[in-house]
Amino acid sequence: MQAHQPYQASVPPSPPTVPTAGRGPLVAALLIGLLVGGGGVGMAWALTGGPSDAGSSAMDDARGACEALDGVDASKLSTRGKAGEQALYRFAGATALATAAAAGDSSYKPLAEAITRARNRQNQVFQVDATVKKELAEARGICADL
Repeated sequence: MQAHQPYQASVPPSPPTVPTAGRGPLVAALLIGLLVGGGGVGMAWALTGGPSDAGSSAMDDARGACEALDGVDASKLSTRGKAGEQALYRFAGATALATAAAAGDSSYKPLAEAITRARNRQNQVFQVDATVKKELAEARGICADL
């Protein structure tokens, strides 16, 4: 019988390591890229006059409210389906824009109040009654004078 030798696991030699540079050059390159990119964006912004201010005035909000109100077909506010849903969303949009206009300039408060009264009444009775029609006519009259 042969003598058993103890099992010896063979361990592969570790691969040679390549000396690596520190992270310093990578971090520096990233920071330089960030600064150059940010400077380029800042320069472009300065040359073009910065962000657009279009649509940010109270007058623009009031005009938007009137445009949304123009798209509201009162006869569809109480109907089911996509047409009624679209009319309700336009009505809500007109209300929100008129309220924003009034917040920016109190001269638009009558517009916001008329649209809000019409919307609140329609929400109370779930139909377009004489009161809703009266308030919508008042709001549309204010819009005609803008």
